[in-house]
Amino acid sequence: MTPRTEARSREATGTFLDILRGRRSRRFGLGMRMATGPLAYQSRHPGIPLTEQEEALLVFAACGITGYALADLIYERGQGGTIMSGLIGRTIPSGDAIQTVGLLVMNKDATYYLKRPQDFAAGDVAELIRLAEHEEYVELYRRHRVKIREDRATAPSDPIYNINCNLWSLYDPAAIYFLPVNELTMMYINGLLEIFNETTSAFVVDERAGFRPAGLKRFARTRGGHLMDDPRQGRVITIQQLEDLVTEFVTAEQGMMIQNIALMVQAMGLGGFPHWAAHAFGWFQALGFRMGEMRASRYLGMGRVMSAAARLSGHDSPVPYVVGLEHDGVPLLKPYCPPYYPSMEAAVRAVLERKIGPQGIFRGGVAHSAWLDPAAFAAAPAPSEAAIQATVAYCEYVYTRYGRFPCYAPPLRTVLGFQVNHLDIEFYDRFYRPSSLTEAQRQHMEHWHGK
Repeated sequence: MTPRTEARSREATGTFLDILRGRRSRRFGLGMRMATGPLAYQSRHPGIPLTEQEEALLVFAACGITGYALADLIYERGQGGTIMSGLIGRTIPSGDAIQTVGLLVMNKDATYYLKRPQDFAAGDVAELIRLAEHEEYVELYRRHRVKIREDRATAPSDPIYNINCNLWSLYDPAAIYFLPVNELTMMYINGLLEIFNETTSAFVVDERAGFRPAGLKRFARTRGGHLMDDPRQGRVITIQQLEDLVTEFVTAEQGMMIQNIALMVQAMGLGGFPHWAAHAFGWFQALGFRMGEMRASRYLGMGRVMSAAARLSGHDSPVPYVVGLEHDGVPLLKPYCPPYYPSMEAAVRAVLERKIGPQGIFRGGVAHSAWLDPAAFAAAPAPSEAAIQATVAYCEYVYTRYGRFPCYAPPLRTVLGFQVNHLDIEFYDRFYRPSSLTEAQRQHMEHWHGK
């Protein structure tokens, strides 16, 4: 590398590297108070809410639509390209371009749901991409958000809804709060269509039912089917192993959303921190999600003996679980399972519709893509009938036996939240070394607010 190209490289990467080096969790904002301990302090200034422009930039960093996914894969049968289930890209990567994670935003005035790419009509996406290209982030923010409450929602702070170290700083009135929500079922069903095809040929057993086939007996190779049910071939997995893979894969996407918020917080000179928000239903109840209820014995998949023991001992209490997010009767975050579909077969068919239906991404939907010759992709092979039937049989088995889908976790899940506020510089100057704040924090109020 020549000195000239080295200088250009430093210029191109320097700002981003500065952001990475400066990223920290900084919790103490204007108007806040830490009551006790070596950092006890009362802010001398009132809290200042974020402006709509500040909110819009943070939202774009978290989940902004940026363009069309490149989907540079092989689309012949058995080569895996048709695992794609979306063709729109956001600021964070998403397996199969499914865009599994939705975002809730809570400011001092309202609570919003931010629509994902699939929540828009295909013809509207080009305008959203244009707005992003022209850096019209406030307008983009307004088009994405759906107000679901007139006030700020907050989950309980009692144990075990939250953890003690966060209690002093959470829900600052001047702060904005971000809550990603995983939707597991689309990734789950789409993955099943791939692992149950003739190339992968995986076989799933139910570890809570004596390792019997999970609805897949007639598809076993030992019975003339196409799925490899001999454990020695290394393609037999349990329901729990399969659902753990789905959950971890989708949760990683949520983590990338949190990281993007953190990096934008640093770039803008704001304060903020990620924190635990993984209570199974606390946030969903607080936000007004549609909820269901199931006895603990059913929820945990207990057998007959254990279920009877739980009932007789008085420990078979009802367990709430999340069903979906609706507003004014319109589903906003709708898992692919009942009650939004009459059966799991109908849910599987809905996933197929998204891929190979008349307007699916490999049929009429190819027009909304980055490809120069979209028609070349409009004949990408559909999943085989054997893979579809195995997927339906497995999903029906799980839902019938366990009363929900997935069976180990609800279809929607929260893990981390992120709170953002304006920092109280005086607090950090009193208790920390000067290097604990960067120029971005020290100059934020001047650069963004003129004071």
